Amino acid sequence: MAEIRIQNLHKAFADFTAVKDSSFVVNDGEFFCLLGPSGCGKTTTLRMIAGLELPTSGEIYLGGEDVTFKRASARDIAFVFQMFALYPHMSVRQNIAFPLVSQGMARAEIDERVASAAHTLHITLLLKKSVSGLTSGDRQRVALGRAIVRQPLAFMMDEPLGALDAEFRELMCQELRALHDRLGATTVYVTHDQREAMSMADKIAIMNQGVIEQLGAPQEIYERPASVFVADFMGSPSMNFIPANTALERGATSISLGPVALDMPAVCEAVSQRPLLYGVRPEHIRLSTDAPLRAEVLGVEYLGNCQIITLNTAQGSVLRAKVDVQVQAQRGDQVGLAFESSEMTLFDQASGRAIRTARDDIALSAVGTRKAAHG
Repeated sequence: MAEIRIQNLHKAFADFTAVKDSSFVVNDGEFFCLLGPSGCGKTTTLRMIAGLELPTSGEIYLGGEDVTFKRASARDIAFVFQMFALYPHMSVRQNIAFPLVSQGMARAEIDERVASAAHTLHITLLLKKSVSGLTSGDRQRVALGRAIVRQPLAFMMDEPLGALDAEFRELMCQELRALHDRLGATTVYVTHDQREAMSMADKIAIMNQGVIEQLGAPQEIYERPASVFVADFMGSPSMNFIPANTALERGATSISLGPVALDMPAVCEAVSQRPLLYGVRPEHIRLSTDAPLRAEVLGVEYLGNCQIITLNTAQGSVLRAKVDVQVQAQRGDQVGLAFESSEMTLFDQASGRAIRTARDDIALSAVGTRKAAHG
């Protein structure tokens, strides 16, 4: 397997720019997700790494080799697509073996590799069957098997679970991650589904309009979003945003919403008189009888292990709280809201970027300590 390094990758189609100066590294053996909505540039980025599209500018390195303008066939990369792309007239064994047969590999080695891939994917009993009669989940395993037998430098996966129903998709997420761990494969995985990315990825690059908005581990991105877009895209329900127009000096530990002051970690920069957004995750809101911030309950969704309560604050902000099923609330109730202030994020409305607070400094310090401990 090999490291993939992308430097200032840029792709334009006439007047439309699909990818804007992206730079990142996929470490050897890492499961790397390109995540974002349709049209954000994630598939175009994958296709350039794979050699199916040539970049307008920038560089692509695979295992230290510059492959920017090499054809896909010269990059030793295996593909797995959403629509499987299997040959319906062939058996499972023939589909898996096809890339090796095309390379002219010896029959004995082909049989050995096919058997190994089938064992890894738990489809040994299906080898003699026609792929046309298989379930979607089994066909996806066959597509994965066809990629595995090549033993490539890296795997490229473009929405490989998109054609599966929700139950199969959840199961295949677990199997894909387990397969990755067994193979130690360098994998670039494209998806628009944040749950897939959060459950499988070692690292996530969130893209928006051709730009990488944030790059990091799933927990880091969820807990410390770098922008309003990331905070809104990640999480179900997504982060709540409360508008505020106020000036904050360096070191300020609260923000005023009319007569109500909300606590927060100390800001590390002076914020002039400009619109801000106070961001808080639904699970960091609790209902409290004596909290000064008041709200009306607009609706309650019972989800078995929790409730999602929609609220309208006295200041006109609509929020969603994720609370325990034991909490009693019904439409029309007047309640108080308390926030876990240490978990909030402050944003600049104009730029959409997060404003640095003491919480970020603590997180960065912890990362530095962990790196030093590991030498």
